[in-house]
Amino acid sequence: MFGGKISNGNRTILHDLYEKHSQSPYYDNLSRPISDLLPPFIAAGIRGITSNSAIFERAITLSNAYNEQLMNLVGSGKDLESAYWEVVVKDLKDACKPLEPINENNGLHGYVSVEVSSKLANNTKGTTEAAKWLHNRIGFPNVYIKIPATKESISSVKEVISHGISLIFCLSQYEAVIDAYLDGLEASEMADLSRFQVLLLSTSVEWTLQLTRNLSNLISTIPPQALEAFMEHGTLSRIIYSNVSEAEGVYNAIERLGIDWSSDGSQLEHQVLDSFTKSFDNVLHCLKAKHSDLISI
Repeated sequence: MFGGKISNGNRTILHDLYEKHSQSPYYDNLSRPISDLLPPFIAAGIRGITSNSAIFERAITLSNAYNEQLMNLVGSGKDLESAYWEVVVKDLKDACKPLEPINENNGLHGYVSVEVSSKLANNTKGTTEAAKWLHNRIGFPNVYIKIPATKESISSVKEVISHGISLIFCLSQYEAVIDAYLDGLEASEMADLSRFQVLLLSTSVEWTLQLTRNLSNLISTIPPQALEAFMEHGTLSRIIYSNVSEAEGVYNAIERLGIDWSSDGSQLEHQVLDSFTKSFDNVLHCLKAKHSDLISI
């Protein structure tokens, strides 16, 4: 993929991104054969993996590497949703193993993320049980369980805080998640992760919010095409601190125009959860179609 740039352990721009700018690049993709595909990415400077139902849908659709497991699962009596989660568990286990050395260094990185079903976003008990099940089944300390920060799901954060936090769309939600994190911290040695989706919010209002704070130890999730382009001709510069006063002026001007950031964030929450739910339904449909094709051969 990288045009030979990762052969022989060569340094890449991803190493500089982490070492010089404290931004940890995570690859926003996962597909089999993981044992063959992932090590070159780690050598190139990737420090973690993110996954979701849309990623698994593409992987299952485009690869034959899932066929045998799918046939065995359905043949043993598993329903399609149970079969999907078994596929996910296997991929997450296979991805966590080669990233363990990074995670064991200081516990800040080397994670592989997986989301609970978005259908549970408004179900506190269901979210908690799903997060615990995933964590126990995968069995690696460097798995991050992503929980949508809806009002209902935030309550589950206290119980599963050592497993990870994610999917936050407005500042008031961020504060609620932090409160839940502090309430549930106890003696856990796990790192915590909160994600505020600036990209989606900026798409909604056509502007990117710039924050003036210490931005070390952040994660940048990079999808395949963006990663390839960045490796080919990307440059590094810390522009987040540039024109801060101008950015604050734009932020205030947007509020004066009547844009409610909290309302906009809530709208995005509903839109994205709907999108994730549709994606989850799509992957189950994909599994059904693939299984039908396999048994007809």
